[in-house]
Amino acid sequence: MKSNLSRRKFLGTGAALLAAPAILTHTRAYAADPVIKIGHVSPRTGPLAGFAEADDFVLKGIQAALSEGIENNGKRYSVEIISKDSQSNPNRAAEVAADLILGDEVDIIVAASTPDTTNPVADQAELNEVPCITTDCPWQPYFFGRNGNPAEGFEYTYHFFWGLEDVIANFIDLWDASGAAKNIGGLFPNDADGNAWGHPELGFPKPLADAGFTLTDPGRYQPLNDDFSNYISAFKEAGCELITGNMIPPDFATFWSQAAQQGFKPKVVTIGKALLFPSVIESLGDRGDGLTSEIWWTPSHPFSSSMTGESAKALADSYTADSGRPWTQPIGFKHALFEVVRDVVSRSADLDDPMATIDAIKSTSLSTIVGDVNWANGPIPNVTKTPLVAGQWQKSGDAFDLVVTNNKQAPQIPLGGELKLLG
Repeated sequence: MKSNLSRRKFLGTGAALLAAPAILTHTRAYAADPVIKIGHVSPRTGPLAGFAEADDFVLKGIQAALSEGIENNGKRYSVEIISKDSQSNPNRAAEVAADLILGDEVDIIVAASTPDTTNPVADQAELNEVPCITTDCPWQPYFFGRNGNPAEGFEYTYHFFWGLEDVIANFIDLWDASGAAKNIGGLFPNDADGNAWGHPELGFPKPLADAGFTLTDPGRYQPLNDDFSNYISAFKEAGCELITGNMIPPDFATFWSQAAQQGFKPKVVTIGKALLFPSVIESLGDRGDGLTSEIWWTPSHPFSSSMTGESAKALADSYTADSGRPWTQPIGFKHALFEVVRDVVSRSADLDDPMATIDAIKSTSLSTIVGDVNWANGPIPNVTKTPLVAGQWQKSGDAFDLVVTNNKQAPQIPLGGELKLLG
């Protein structure tokens, strides 16, 4: 398929192909059709597995939607998706990305779910000159975490999601509406996300100070920490009524359990990443009721798929019917990744030329199930943004609903209820 296959094969001779067996999904209109290979990297196992809970459902839907292939310049191309597990490990993500590029010789590679996945995959794509599209990671950890220079950007790697400025604005709006005192405790791990969120200039500290908040930040903790006592003591001493940060689910569960044991009762707890998933909230029992988080996507988002025509609600309902589980936020973005790929492949001037595919990515202007994707809109090269709101997990009977309680930053997303303080 590619004009640079010989170069790939040469590069691949020294590569250690350490990836787990690929999950293959094939869609072919006719046996004689040429094939476009799409590599997909996702954390199916490990502490980030909540992000990939719906992968099988999404990939099955994409396979059905692309069963007739993709038409480009009057020719129909079958699609082969090769999906591999990063195991929630950045090194593993790099290994399987290299395997997809050098071993499977994919034409395009996509990845999602925190900088631990997006960054190593994008770095491999940039190194090996393969078009790459990523999502589910704030753009600052993605771009600056890869030592990106806004004056230059990257050549082969493109990203769509919201930024820290959006999550900060949403959190401040949510906290202002709560009436809680503006003393806030920060929980930032020593990883790509935590270092970005806690960065004194690019992260939370400066905008919080500008908005009149006093931040108590005891410093970075190591992921999978088993003792948050020093943090809890610092927050109690500072009179923190608000808690924020960016944590993996096991770390938040440890912190929240120890907070209860040590009598720390903040009025609002707003945590990125850990509180995105119903499975995490359910595991906390009644202690999950009232926790707050950013919200990237819900069934009430007023967008539809450019590929299937499904509304956000229809896609979420289909997942619940298929799995028996509540919808999760990454469903929309995983689906949108393949919407963008389909659009790019259909518009590329020459699918044998990676730079023609890059030109098609740059000129994308597509309404997807998560909103508009258009890299011409910035905010910096290689990045475009999608809308963000914030809200709260509220218990309804035996189940938890994720309710949009603040939409000031994206009023096109409907409100679902009012914020309640923690008991």
